[in-house]
Amino acid sequence: MQRLRVRYAKRGRLRFTSHRDISRAVERAVRRAGIPVAYSAGFSPHPKISYAGAAPTGVASEAEYLEIGVTEPCDPARLRADLDGSLPPGLDVVEVVEAGAGGLADRLEASAWEVRLPGADRGAAETAVGKFLAAGTVEVERLTKKGPRRFDAREAVLSLTVPEGTERTAAQVQGQACVILRMVVRHVTPAVRPDDVLTGLRLVADFAPPVPPEVTRLAQGPLDVRTGALADPFDLDRDTTRGGEAGPAGEHDAD
Repeated sequence: MQRLRVRYAKRGRLRFTSHRDISRAVERAVRRAGIPVAYSAGFSPHPKISYAGAAPTGVASEAEYLEIGVTEPCDPARLRADLDGSLPPGLDVVEVVEAGAGGLADRLEASAWEVRLPGADRGAAETAVGKFLAAGTVEVERLTKKGPRRFDAREAVLSLTVPEGTERTAAQVQGQACVILRMVVRHVTPAVRPDDVLTGLRLVADFAPPVPPEVTRLAQGPLDVRTGALADPFDLDRDTTRGGEAGPAGEHDAD
């Protein structure tokens, strides 16, 4: 069985689609595209499609990942085009590679996020970010399937910035400037999400955006603990496909 790894984006109104509905859309698209997907054994076989690090409902993403097992060799470029053409607009296949060794989920160590705050005050945002980063711990509470749960939202945040010139360069929303936060958050249990960081900003500095934020995951992948940067989780798969020759990213990782 060949395994193919897919990076796809969740854009526009599709950000409000639940993970269950997305998985159903992918299964329908796989059938529509004629992809020879493998099925599990047993009384109720299901297609061998697995997901890693799915973004929450209501969040857009440029870096969602899944893996498909197929019964016949497939060209990744052809599968990308066929699957992308069969998915609804807003679920867009960005790249497909043949899977190498190791688990995909193990490579997704952190995520980079962009949070747009229409109508927010830049000075207040900068003050709140400074207080949040200076805090040793910032305990927040979130309702989970098992009830309310308290956890530290500070430790997982590797970086949190208000980029220079945000108000001048960001898109205008209903005539208001849009402050942007950018953050890199380590994947931990329980997961620390951008809305948890916003809750932390409210707790430490009474900072709250006047309207709901617009959240986009920009990337997720292996974490370089020295620089805080994220690598492409497909780099190892590409190196394997080339017969083990390390490209520029591989050379950087070896330094």
